Amino acid sequence: MVRKPSELEEEYMARMEYEKRKKLEEEKHKKLAEDEKKKLKDLHHMRCPKCGMELIEIDYKGIKVDKCSECEGIWLDAGELEAVSRLEKSGLDKLFGVFKK
Repeated sequence: MVRKPSELEEEYMARMEYEKRKKLEEEKHKKLAEDEKKKLKDLHHMRCPKCGMELIEIDYKGIKVDKCSECEGIWLDAGELEAVSRLEKSGLDKLFGVFKK
């Protein structure tokens, strides 16, 4: 009989996998020359991660929300999802109302 790991074990393993991958990425980033890092940033800055088109940034109650000018995807930077989650439902409806056609 195969035993399924508990949720705590799954969470621990997922966290360990994340930390391992994060460490590998940090090592890779250290190897990149500063010029190459700047070049990559300039190439991708304010571009949609899905289709590569330009993002339009809207500031709503201190939360900067990026919307793609092409595929209409909505993107949040670090910490912004938590800020959006703290909005009341009416505030959330108003936020997304900004993007309706």
